Amino acid sequence: MEAFLLHCFFVIRKSTMSLNFIFWSTCVAGLVSFWWQSDKIKSMALAQVLQYCQQQQLQLLDQTMVLKGLRLGRNDSGILQIQRRYAFEFTSTGEERYAGLVELSGSKLRHIELAPHILPEERGRLH
Repeated sequence: MEAFLLHCFFVIRKSTMSLNFIFWSTCVAGLVSFWWQSDKIKSMALAQVLQYCQQQQLQLLDQTMVLKGLRLGRNDSGILQIQRRYAFEFTSTGEERYAGLVELSGSKLRHIELAPHILPEERGRLH
């Protein structure tokens, strides 16, 4: 009887360790997948911001964006998605730095906001 109880203890212990391993492996895989997807979305957003700045005759500084916010929200169709906000800096004259903000819902660009800045062709006039 004692050998049977000892055998049952080791079987339960092994299965618990296996479940723990599966649980933590799944958590790590989920985090890596989320990081990879977020990096891909950030790269897409950076390309869109760069294109927008070029259309507005602005220069994106440092070619980087910084994550400012991450939350769950509903898109236009009512579907729950991760919404991200990234901050970036741009210049219109090459002398001043201005702040910008881009908002995404999932991987879709929702909004680009630029701080008031001097227009490139008209120095002294704010846009």
